[in-house]
Amino acid sequence: MSEPHDPILDADLDAYVDDQLDVGRRIEVEAYLSGHPDVAARVMADLRTRDELRLALAGSRGGARPATTDAARRLERGLIYGRLLGSVQRVAAVTLLMAAGWLANEAFGPLKVRESVASTPPPAYVEDAVQAHRTSMLRAEMVSQPQILKLDTAEIRAATAIAIPELPRNWHVKDVQIYPSQFGPSVEIAIDSEDLGGLSLFAVRPGHFDVVPPKLVTVDDASAAYFQIGDVAYALVARPDAEHLDRAAERLARSLH
Repeated sequence: MSEPHDPILDADLDAYVDDQLDVGRRIEVEAYLSGHPDVAARVMADLRTRDELRLALAGSRGGARPATTDAARRLERGLIYGRLLGSVQRVAAVTLLMAAGWLANEAFGPLKVRESVASTPPPAYVEDAVQAHRTSMLRAEMVSQPQILKLDTAEIRAATAIAIPELPRNWHVKDVQIYPSQFGPSVEIAIDSEDLGGLSLFAVRPGHFDVVPPKLVTVDDASAAYFQIGDVAYALVARPDAEHLDRAAERLARSLH
């Protein structure tokens, strides 16, 4: 896709988030974002934060504390004059969600995420990924359960609309299964690797479009690096002490561009 004649600047991205661009310039910015997923992820995070702030302001008449409402107004004005630091955005969003009573950790089931690893709970599909990983490990120990060693990415995409990333050459497929999940059919690929040991790649369509760069979390007895490109989400699951799992997830994500 060709770049616009006028380069896209940070000011254009800020104006895009604040709905301050005309239709022609918005199209140019969106074309730019479609070819730069890292920038698109940052912009979508800003859009999400903006909408959360607006929701907080809209609900202020329902009994929110004045201090919370004033903070939301100040943060919203700050988005107009410049991009807030990512860490400030995350803290502000979580604080407002907690004040409104929207944060529900129990929605993620019995799995527990260590707070030292993730500041916010991971998407719900990460729970499915860890469960699928455990099921694959159980299948590997059962003689009666045949393993599928052939990975037919074209057939999987035709049947599930899920694109499978290109696996590194030193990764060996041990099993390929289609599992049910709370979002519909999912793909679970059990893998044996030289650097990370036994791991699995989980892919599912979570029902919404997003661009999420790889993020690392620890869930009970497993580590997971999850990311999303478009309408398909992925989670790379391995043992808790697996090193550089996030780098492996970044490599898989790049192979999809």
